[in-house]
Amino acid sequence: MSKILRAMTRDGSARAYVINSTDIVNSAIEYHKTAPTATALLGRLLTASSVMGTMLPEKDCTMTVAIRGNGLAGTTLVVADYYGNVKGYIQNPLADAPLKPNGKLDVSGIVGGGILCVSKDVGDEVPYNGNIELVSGEVAEDIAQYYAVSEQVPTLCALGVLVDTDYTCKAAGGVFIQLLPFADEEVISRLEENAKMLNNISTKFDQGLSNEEILKIALNGIEYDLFDEIEVEYSCNCSRERTEKALFSLGRSEVLGILNEQKEKGEEEKITLDCHFCNKKYDFTRSDIEKLFNQ
Repeated sequence: MSKILRAMTRDGSARAYVINSTDIVNSAIEYHKTAPTATALLGRLLTASSVMGTMLPEKDCTMTVAIRGNGLAGTTLVVADYYGNVKGYIQNPLADAPLKPNGKLDVSGIVGGGILCVSKDVGDEVPYNGNIELVSGEVAEDIAQYYAVSEQVPTLCALGVLVDTDYTCKAAGGVFIQLLPFADEEVISRLEENAKMLNNISTKFDQGLSNEEILKIALNGIEYDLFDEIEVEYSCNCSRERTEKALFSLGRSEVLGILNEQKEKGEEEKITLDCHFCNKKYDFTRSDIEKLFNQ
């Protein structure tokens, strides 16, 4: 089970989050059969979004974080809830690229240029939406830029996904540190210095370091208090009932028109809807559809 450790500096200058998201990323690989670079992209966005979800104000709130790039990966999108549970998909799960000269996966190479979109459903009639142009396409820098520009919250974000030779995830995780109003300058300087030690964050998880051990690196020299450690997971809440609502929204004439075309071609009269997040398929026969609209 993936976990998020939450803490705050004792003087109230910053709040900190450390997440080990290895299990979440491996669930995504299982559902989407991603190539290594696509795994790194989707995994980083799942990791970041899980932490971002825990910052939502109410239990029934949700957040959608999307990278809409013009590269090979296309759109990568994640939905997170208040509890930090996430689900996501990548438009092209087979997107891959040659390794960088330093041997790392070239995530920005499959993202290209584009925008980062954040939408929060917090119970208001109109959801909050914030969009920024991508800074690097490497995800962590883009998330930090979003918070700086759209929410005016200085944020340190370190993310990493280590892909094994069998294309599974060896380790994945991240660190979020956000400055709070009137943060102490000495604390800020110390955080900036400590940030240099957070490179290759996934390697630290692969070496067996716990969330708390990584937090000690991030907050070295700073007094802090642990808040809690919560379990988070890749969780898709799709259902036949939800799929029926989507089908119903198309309208009777549109849906029956599809079935009639199939009948004219001698094909099986059936509509299949796929869940983008877990690839579960829902089949609806003509009898199912007529019953749905009659109800």
